[in-house]
Amino acid sequence: MLPAPPIGVLLLQLGTPDAPETAAVRRYLAEFLSDRRVVDINRALWLPLLHGIILRTRPAKSARLYKKIWTEQGSPLAVTSQAQAAGLEARLNHHAGRNAVVVRVAMRYGNPSLASALDEFQSLGLERLLAFPMYPQYAGATTGSSLEQLFNAIAGHRVVPAVRVVPPYFEDPDYIEALARAVERSVGELDPLPDKLVFSFHGLPKRYAEAGDPYPSHCRATAAALAKRLGWPEARVAVTFQSRFGREEWLRPYTDTTLDALGREGTRLLVVCPGFTADCLETLEEIQMTGRERFIERGGKAFTQVPCLNDDPVWLDTMSRLARRELANWL
Repeated sequence: MLPAPPIGVLLLQLGTPDAPETAAVRRYLAEFLSDRRVVDINRALWLPLLHGIILRTRPAKSARLYKKIWTEQGSPLAVTSQAQAAGLEARLNHHAGRNAVVVRVAMRYGNPSLASALDEFQSLGLERLLAFPMYPQYAGATTGSSLEQLFNAIAGHRVVPAVRVVPPYFEDPDYIEALARAVERSVGELDPLPDKLVFSFHGLPKRYAEAGDPYPSHCRATAAALAKRLGWPEARVAVTFQSRFGREEWLRPYTDTTLDALGREGTRLLVVCPGFTADCLETLEEIQMTGRERFIERGGKAFTQVPCLNDDPVWLDTMSRLARRELANWL
């Protein structure tokens, strides 16, 4: 009997430019902002605006922001995602008692691409695939877009593997526990304790939610479960949404205006970004650098940001449990 081919696990992540340079950022933004699930404006109106104005002005500005967080190893998101893949693969194979699983990162935009991961899996003769979205809360612009790309890419292969998907885990007890421990590590070093806890999630146009996207309810469920686990009263907790762009209304309250207001109140602040499983531009530059600076300038007394779950062993153990639950009789 031939040995069974390995099971493939794809960590679906949003993406990052290849370098903190204008040309690389332009390629990344062109792919990102051309996605209909991200920007669903009429193509006849949007594409001329995108290519005629946005991609001529925004890449240089964004490249300067990426340079502020870039490391010797590369993009923090890319480096951390690879560490997560390695940690998950080691845990799954330890559980299976053999080299039964191959874990790879697949970026929705940029590299390593989903197509390259699928080509590698095909070369290994893979027959079974688990898609693991690295977005705890479902949004059509993240989980939906990544899965759509995955299914479209698989459809082009002669041999289509059996596919399973890790469902949204926005209030999974192990995910909440991993977040809680990360918060407790940060709070344990503070004296005095923070006055306010802000949960900052990535934003979404309000009309997407009005059309049925469950993202805001998932975010608020995560915040409620985490606040309960931490024992923080509702009056000391705020749920906000960051990273908006364009002129239309996005989910409120906005993180930046909330930080401004809390700064003017002279608050001691603790910020958590539960929707990001790996630190990236939005957490490192937008919150830790720019957000902190604005908050302090307006009179805030203390600003502490909890790191994302990244490759924390507690989170990697949780990832393993989430994956094994879906792999079930495959392992």
